[in-house]
Amino acid sequence: MRRHLYVGPAEIAAAVADDPSGRRVRSADALEAALEALSAEDGAMLTYVVDAEGTLRLADRHSEHVACAAGGPVLTAGEIAFESEGGAWRVVHASNQSTGYCPEETSWPALAAALDALGVVHEGAFTHPIVFRRCPACGERNLVKDDDLRCALCEAALPPRWNFDAS
Repeated sequence: MRRHLYVGPAEIAAAVADDPSGRRVRSADALEAALEALSAEDGAMLTYVVDAEGTLRLADRHSEHVACAAGGPVLTAGEIAFESEGGAWRVVHASNQSTGYCPEETSWPALAAALDALGVVHEGAFTHPIVFRRCPACGERNLVKDDDLRCALCEAALPPRWNFDAS
């Protein structure tokens, strides 16, 4: 699986460098404890990353993904919400919405593997996949909407494939 590096503003990474917020979730009990500590009621949106080792990390929705990841690379990142169903946890929302890491919309398997290891039920895909592209003309990070492959800043053509690994 591809490791996604932080591509967001350097000042954000610097501001949160001393405050890693992501709670590592390596067991069903740890998930329960993290959701309780984060006061995550059923359906409450949280920030998540799957770190380079494949561990799910959760933080308050207002946390920066780079803080949740303790500054490291991730396999995927976004927003997630859980719901308790018959004594088990189920994902009701999962996206790859992270403008700090801009993970590929194909990064779902990393989240699925982390959830499967915890016994969390999920639909098998992002409920809200996000398409990111970097503008080759101005370098801006773009969230692609309605398949419009034009840069929101300079209107240059965006590439058809994810390109955040390009220099």
